[in-house]
Amino acid sequence: MAGTPYLRPGTIMRSLIGPIMIRTGRVPVLTVEGRVSGQPRSVPIGAPVEVDGHKYLLSARGKTHWILNLRAAGCGRLRTRGVTESFRAVEVLGDERDRAIATYRATYGKRFEKAFEKLPNAADHPTFRLEEMAVVSAPKELGR
Repeated sequence: MAGTPYLRPGTIMRSLIGPIMIRTGRVPVLTVEGRVSGQPRSVPIGAPVEVDGHKYLLSARGKTHWILNLRAAGCGRLRTRGVTESFRAVEVLGDERDRAIATYRATYGKRFEKAFEKLPNAADHPTFRLEEMAVVSAPKELGR
């Protein structure tokens, strides 16, 4: 896995769209401890996919910084629509990874298809099974 390539997101995505997506809460946000700094790092990501009752996160763009941080930390938090869940990440290989990737591609269709065309090998898409998820915080109900 050391040779897994990385498709760098464009400047507009990295410096403008990504931060807006994090602030608005419209997309899932992964928070992981930085492998070098030890500080929390947040990044908008595609929502986890579910296969055989398990949730999976994967990187369509290859070995990104959030992948390296998640490998080092082994756990993280995922905020989706105001609900934050903590989890332990288990990197998966082989058939389990292939099924998660197939589900991801079927779910997200054309949004990430170019990334999969540039990185066609399944080994280029690190995939993690999320375990021991627990609700950390939930949105406040309106009117209360």
